[in-house]
Amino acid sequence: MIDLVCATRATEAEFWNKSALGLSLRRMSHENRLLPRVFFENRRGLPALYNERIAAADAAPVLAFIHDDVWLDDYFFFEHALAAVHSFDVIGVAGNKRRAPMQPSWAFPTLQFQWDDRANLSGVVSHGPSPFGTISAFGAVPAECELLDGVLLIAKRDTLRARQVGFDERFDFHFYDMDFCRTARAAGLRLATWPIAITHQSEGGFGSNGWLESYKKYVGKWGD
Repeated sequence: MIDLVCATRATEAEFWNKSALGLSLRRMSHENRLLPRVFFENRRGLPALYNERIAAADAAPVLAFIHDDVWLDDYFFFEHALAAVHSFDVIGVAGNKRRAPMQPSWAFPTLQFQWDDRANLSGVVSHGPSPFGTISAFGAVPAECELLDGVLLIAKRDTLRARQVGFDERFDFHFYDMDFCRTARAAGLRLATWPIAITHQSEGGFGSNGWLESYKKYVGKWGD
């Protein structure tokens, strides 16, 4: 079984009838090995909710942390996710094979927000309001990475527990994924991208006031 862990500001009815992830899961209702673990009408930070599911007594053997504005275009999601966690410890759909000092995002090595060299990037993600959106091909997949995009992160529950790897609750939304990846790497876990088809409705909020505050916390914690 795989827990699909998601936080949404929507009500339960709004999630299932309007959100990209809710509509995707309704379409894939035949797949009873995917267990939605949705926090409706949420106002808490993602790390607190994700940690709660890692520690939960009824947590599934595999945990997939996913945003509510994601269309699951891959109806073999379960098989692909399971194959991924048998090969690596933490899985994403987009990432960077290296990490530069003071790097503010998996995709951008500096605060000028210019894309890193394609040779360093990995992943294929679609973007748009509807399923099967415009494809962004960042680089070859699968590839071992230092940083992964937090839109979708997959890991084995017992691996996270055994290595004491979790999400730092000082990061409500921005930089929780960057911090998680560095924590996982410091614990000796292997990170990688994997071919899983999704469409993401958002392209991020880089440079906002909230983002800048989180960046300061992130640099203050890690030093670079």
